[in-house]
This record gives sequence, structure tokens and C-alpha cells, in this order.
Amino acid sequence: MPTDPTPRIDKWLWHARFFKSRTQASAVCAGGKVRVDGTAVAKAHAPIRPGQVLTFVQGRHVRVIKVLEIGTRRGPASEAQTLYEDLSPPLRENAMPRSDALADAPVGAPSGRRDRGAGRPTKRERRDTDRLTDRN
Repeated sequence: MPTDPTPRIDKWLWHARFFKSRTQASAVCAGGKVRVDGTAVAKAHAPIRPGQVLTFVQGRHVRVIKVLEIGTRRGPASEAQTLYEDLSPPLRENAMPRSDALADAPVGAPSGRRDRGAGRPTKRERRDTDRLTDRN
């Protein structure tokens, strides 16, 4: 079976394992949420070539990917990682995690957090939470 020298963009995104199914990749492409070299792609069957830069949102992160090779199959993740170079900006972490921010609170002060499985809050705990979140 001859391989297409310029495969569909949705098929390449699926081969490179950015999406779990080809249907998801097609939906993102058809929704105009993928850019190829800065130009929005409106169709899932847009051709893709090595050297092009793709920009798309995946979850809560913007991915910037440079196409290095065209894959012939959806193989293991190690094989898929050879198809592209990740140019995405590094993920930003919060400067101070939530648990450290609450460590400075005085003992006995309402924190607004409850342990999992602690049951329903009492009326007093609800009032403390409302006071903390400025709900009247």
C-alpha cells in the first residue's frame, strides 16, 4: 500500500500521540484550533510536511511542535516522540503551593479546606467557610 507523502494533519497528530483518537484530532482541526506556521487550519485533511510548526491547545497548555518526520503508523510513545520537536514554553508552577500558604495561618483559624471523608460540615464550619470566602 503506497504511503501518502503529505498526510492529513489529524492523522499525524494521532500518530504522534497528541490525541487518544483520530476523532478527537479531527474535531480540534475542524474547529480551527490548530495553526500551521501561524495560519489557522479549518479542515482536518490539511496536508502536513516536515519543517512546519504546529500550534494548538492540549488540555490547559499551549503546544508548539515542529514536525520532523511523517509517521507511517501509530506506534509506541518512544517512536512517536521521534516525529516532532517540542518547542512549547516551559510549564509555569505556582510560586507557593496552597498547602504552604495555609501553613502561615494561625492555629484554629478557618482554612476553607476539609479532609476527604470528613462528612458534612457543621453549621459552625459552614459559617467559618462563608466568612473566609466573603459570602454573606
